[in-house]
Amino acid sequence: MIFTSSSSSRLMLNVKTVPALARAGADIPFKRLLCSPRLRSSTSATQTEPRDDANSRGGAQHDSALSEFPGQPGRGGRDGNTSTAANEISVDFDQSRGAYKSKDSLELLRSLVVFKLCSYDFLVDKNKEIMDLGKKILGQRAFDQFMKMTFYGQFVAGEDHMAIRPLIQKNQAFGVGSVLDYSVEEDISQEEAEQKEMNSCLSAAEKQILAEDHTENKNKAHKQFKDRRGGVTGARTYFYADEAKCDQHMETFIKCIKASGGSSMDGFTAIKMTALGRPQFLLQFSEVLVKWRQFFTYLASKQGNDGTEALEWRLELEQLQEFLTKLGAKGDMHGWFTGRNEASSGTIDMLDWNSLIDDRTKISDLLVVPNVELGELEPLLQKFTAEDEKQMKRMLQRMDILVKHAIENGVRLMVDAEQTYLQPAISRLTLEMQRIYNKETPVIFNTYQCYLKEAYDNVSMDVEMSRREGWHFAAKLVRGAYMYQERERAKDIGYDDPINPDYDSTNIMYHRCLDYVLDEIALKRNANIMVASHNEDTVKHTLRRMNELGLVPTENKVYFGQLLGMCDQISFPLGQAGFPVYKYVPYGPVNEVMPYLSRRAQENRGFMKGVQKERELLWKELKRRLASGELLYRPVY
Repeated sequence: MIFTSSSSSRLMLNVKTVPALARAGADIPFKRLLCSPRLRSSTSATQTEPRDDANSRGGAQHDSALSEFPGQPGRGGRDGNTSTAANEISVDFDQSRGAYKSKDSLELLRSLVVFKLCSYDFLVDKNKEIMDLGKKILGQRAFDQFMKMTFYGQFVAGEDHMAIRPLIQKNQAFGVGSVLDYSVEEDISQEEAEQKEMNSCLSAAEKQILAEDHTENKNKAHKQFKDRRGGVTGARTYFYADEAKCDQHMETFIKCIKASGGSSMDGFTAIKMTALGRPQFLLQFSEVLVKWRQFFTYLASKQGNDGTEALEWRLELEQLQEFLTKLGAKGDMHGWFTGRNEASSGTIDMLDWNSLIDDRTKISDLLVVPNVELGELEPLLQKFTAEDEKQMKRMLQRMDILVKHAIENGVRLMVDAEQTYLQPAISRLTLEMQRIYNKETPVIFNTYQCYLKEAYDNVSMDVEMSRREGWHFAAKLVRGAYMYQERERAKDIGYDDPINPDYDSTNIMYHRCLDYVLDEIALKRNANIMVASHNEDTVKHTLRRMNELGLVPTENKVYFGQLLGMCDQISFPLGQAGFPVYKYVPYGPVNEVMPYLSRRAQENRGFMKGVQKERELLWKELKRRLASGELLYRPVY
């Protein structure tokens, strides 16, 4: 059933049945790839408007000093000094000694130097040219050593799974776990990136008719945005070459999973869906999901659902039957829901609506939309070849293989978010894996970018889906990595800007999503959240809400995450207080991690200009060690 709507067009409906999709080791019912429930509204009464100034001392008050005894991440390693008389837990983020107990003085000095350099616009803007010049002057070997002493040493754990082990084990000894991220990125020119992107995002038929209509659709490849690295600072980018390259990426992720399992307890491995297959499928599948959701929204608006929370939208079946019949639809709505409780109640919601397309897996049959001029349904693609179908299935197979390796090695998978025109499909595929593998314990974590206007709807619908079906919701909340690119793309192509209008509204959205999941944890203890934020106010807000809801660190339901080399004054006090906290740990050969380091420098520029607290604490600790004769301090663990 697919739709279109306009003031002069009629709505057309079609129902098709198609065979099931095979994946490695089991059958993935495609019905699961298209479900998006909406039911309940947030029970949280806390709707704060946090300041995201990380130098601010606002937020939760410090009730007691932080214990400096190390503990294992997520193992309840805090001692009594962190608890108030009311059994509430507070963490002091102003103590330099506890924050940097895991660092020697040279590491502190390196942090100060690197953070200062990241605040200079000229050095950041020209960092690639400067690094290329450095290679020529010093030679590759000396340049690599210099980078290990500075930027690489600050933000990257090492060159391979053996080299990173000491740092991972040291961090774990001080209460901080790891999310391993093999950060090698292909260093290709913009022209090569653009060529690869267009080739991978168009079917054989579309390549023959690279038509003007591509400029109007959000979920299509666009020439002016072929290089997906543009305007992106803190995320890796994969460009599709062929299926063999995707297999190589899968093998790399498997090595990362094994490294995580062999180096730490309860670790994570970060993966990107665009590394596992051709983006063409993600674009096309995202388009179907977006149009299907728009159809429900359109029908809901006709029944007066405007102005209510999306999770509260319900369609009256009798009214819906009358409305669709007038528009030319055929079939009995009640018959479509035969045997369902919702049919007897006379209403359906988004989850029920999506059940209409259960068990449809053949993409060539599913990707159809009405052609208003011709008055008939036509495929989104003129041809969807057998090879296109195989490529889509291989992506699911690779994902399935990675999950099984993660389970075998006691590791959890963190699926990173990507651009909005790819993300609906990425989230659906991730949720399908969660349905299968998160039944007993949270193995797969999805990522939600809270700078998106629809972030709360996405989070609340997926939580409700997990609640109905009885699996563990698991998510990482971030603010987002593609803002500049997304806004420029929306403006140039002509669709609504998906990004919240300003930073304050993004912060409100972040806390709204966070509060919703925390409430769900308190109600059901079947949800899990990683608060991936460098914002001290957000962390304090989370601790305050945990205290209010009676959530304790030892439950391992609420995690915290920061990047390696940044915000140690948040990560280590949390870890030493017994909270499950993790560093995003990039690794890879020096020369091959340069693209990552280049963008990390750009990201840190704005961060370091606006944040002084970390540098102040670093200086404070260095001065303390100098005054106390501990300048040669070495961490013991």
